Amino acid sequence: MPVLYFLRHGETDFNVAQRLQGRYDTELNARGRTQAAECGEVLHDLFEREERQADDFDYVASPLTRTRQTMEVLRATLGLDPSAYAVDDRLMEISYGTWEGLTLPEIEARDPQVLMRRDCDKWDFTPPGGECYRDVASRVGAWYATLARDTVVAAHGGVARALMANLGILPGEEATHADIQQGVVYLFSGGTMARYA
Repeated sequence: MPVLYFLRHGETDFNVAQRLQGRYDTELNARGRTQAAECGEVLHDLFEREERQADDFDYVASPLTRTRQTMEVLRATLGLDPSAYAVDDRLMEISYGTWEGLTLPEIEARDPQVLMRRDCDKWDFTPPGGECYRDVASRVGAWYATLARDTVVAAHGGVARALMANLGILPGEEATHADIQQGVVYLFSGGTMARYA
């Protein structure tokens, strides 16, 4: 099974405001760009330790702006052509439907019980007009099945959680509660996940 070097996109102003982004197309803020460059440096050190070159890997990102910007900054940090990477729609963030752009307190004010229902079964809970984690895991699993070699991925927290479930690192419901941080490289290898910052 191919090894994945996974990065959640760098920070955006929506992250700072704790707004659900989902498919909403936001850009990195200054801290997010710094995080992307730092991840490039972490990758450089990991590759050096493994006696591999940056161009030994495939590179792929979600099509959303924040992930593409993350990938372009980290590739530049690695001395690679910033634009020479693939994009795959299956790596898009979980869709929050009509919740996108809202904070959890704003959602709770609209429907006081909905977040409780969501927390009881995040794996199969579908926000209005959105998708559940089971759906995300299905499309991410289909993407992973196409990989031919070790790959660097810039995507989203929801995608990392889906990978954790697909690769047997955590059961689906547990994976939905995992904290996937920005400015960190996650190494998925042999059914395990390691974290480098």
